[in-house]
Amino acid sequence: MTAKANPSSPKILSVKWGKMEVEDIGLGKDFKLWPGGGRSWNWSEHGTGHSAGIQPGDCRELLEHDCEVIVLSRGMFKRLRIPKETMAYLEDNHIQIHTEETKKAVQLYNKLVDQGKAVGGLFHTTC
Repeated sequence: MTAKANPSSPKILSVKWGKMEVEDIGLGKDFKLWPGGGRSWNWSEHGTGHSAGIQPGDCRELLEHDCEVIVLSRGMFKRLRIPKETMAYLEDNHIQIHTEETKKAVQLYNKLVDQGKAVGGLFHTTC
């Protein structure tokens, strides 16, 4: 019996203001992506907002899908904050973290997918 290969993360096919297209998932505004899949990112689930920032709860799902590297998009104009608590949560779980404005975050994420990394990400397509 051969070992099953780890699933790769879906590639982001396109991104523009307010819209992303993700391989095998489709079109949407904001996404959570991980090895083997992803879904729309609903900010109200954990209280994420531009001022409140990305909450640790939003990252928890990525860790549950065995991400070793996480890319956090801060929005097109970097208006989405990332609180110290979120960074500490990821660091405490030994996750390699990258934060970028959205278009750079997408480029980096796709590069990591191409390298076969267990990469996840949170992507915001406005502000």
